Amino acid sequence: MLDLLASPEAWAALLTLTALEIVLGIDNVIFLSVIVSRIPEPHATRARQIGLALALIFRIALLSILVWLIGLTQPVLTVMDFEFSWRDIILIGGGAFLIAKATHEIHGEVEANENGGGETKASASFFWIVIQIIIIDIVFSLDSIITAIGMAKDLEIMIAAVIIACIVMYVSSGPVARFVAKHPTTKMLALAFLVLIGVALVADGFHFHIPRGYIYFAIVFSVAVEFFNILARRNRRRV
Repeated sequence: MLDLLASPEAWAALLTLTALEIVLGIDNVIFLSVIVSRIPEPHATRARQIGLALALIFRIALLSILVWLIGLTQPVLTVMDFEFSWRDIILIGGGAFLIAKATHEIHGEVEANENGGGETKASASFFWIVIQIIIIDIVFSLDSIITAIGMAKDLEIMIAAVIIACIVMYVSSGPVARFVAKHPTTKMLALAFLVLIGVALVADGFHFHIPRGYIYFAIVFSVAVEFFNILARRNRRRV
């Protein structure tokens, strides 16, 4: 451990891997921000905290069983000469779940469905949201940890990078969720991002890799356009 602290290569690997983990965590933050926006604030905060805590637990647990995880990339199913590993199956299932969930939420926004009150309904929604967060945390954790295994050799560096990335996710998730709740048009934009991310996950599952740089550029560009739209609307209200 002391050797790692004194090694420039270890610090370079930690910084690089932390940056990658933070970028990969953007998907998780977007999903959390959208999914908790339909429940009251006290429940939303608890769901967000539980979701990010589970994300950290899943990532560290997966790192602790590297041999099994590496085996996930071995083919386990062949369909018409196309081989699928457990990683492919999980990515396809998770991507399909994201697409279905985002499409359902977009339909609800377009139809302007209102969620009724009641403590029982709020509690039921809370537990259903936690279940959805667990499902998507597993998918995002798998992609994140496979990246970590490919980037670093030491388990300590991987765990440190994952912990730092999860702390950044925790700090940023609250402001992002509040911003999405305050500006309804950004929620529709975030849901469109989820569809895009879901398509990318399904494509990865079918061994058709979409460079993440394209996806993140599209997200940053769309956010910039929406930011200027928000400024324009605010200025028009002032006038």
